[in-house]
Amino acid sequence: MESISVFLVDDHLVVRQGLRDFLELQDDIEVVGDSGMPVEAVGQIKQLLPDVVIMDLVMPEIDGVEATRRVKAVSPTTQVIVLTSFSDDEKVFPAIKAGAISYLLKDVSPLELARAVRSAKRGEAVLHPEVAAKLMQEFSAPRNNDPDAEALTEREMDVLRLIARGHSNREIADSLIISEKTVKTHVSNILSKLHLADRTQAAIYALRQRLVPMDDPLPGR
Repeated sequence: MESISVFLVDDHLVVRQGLRDFLELQDDIEVVGDSGMPVEAVGQIKQLLPDVVIMDLVMPEIDGVEATRRVKAVSPTTQVIVLTSFSDDEKVFPAIKAGAISYLLKDVSPLELARAVRSAKRGEAVLHPEVAAKLMQEFSAPRNNDPDAEALTEREMDVLRLIARGHSNREIADSLIISEKTVKTHVSNILSKLHLADRTQAAIYALRQRLVPMDDPLPGR
């Protein structure tokens, strides 16, 4: 079983130790480092290139949004999970825009966090229900400056709709009777054509453009 490498960024030592103690009980997760100073953490992440970073938002020096932006700059393949006590709009939207794949609140159960780490490794988003509801409200109406979905092929539109419904690449492949490798190619093309950073933004785009019913779930639980 391939191990998922995780780096913890939180300015509370007790929180970091609690996360480490639990995650290291998982057979497929390895905590490769932690830091309470985000600037220092970015430097370590650049060297370690972990699969997943679990990031707090309110910290000294720089906040978690800026730290997420810097992590994605030095290690684009590293997925960032925001784990915070705050679900305020002014924190949620900038964090996702900065490149966070998932946004969880600290009331999440340890098992749910472990599942989110595994999902992040696969490139799949997980959003706390409260956060998902905010995103649904914020992005419910199409915007004039959105990229044009007409640039997508019919098959890419099928893939985009399934992304917005929270399906993994494997599930999309099974649904469309194509290979998982082909799905990955379609996802890459979708993100490139629509100038989007990741699957979370793709799902938000699809909902905003009403390409799927608004009562469909965002990627998450």
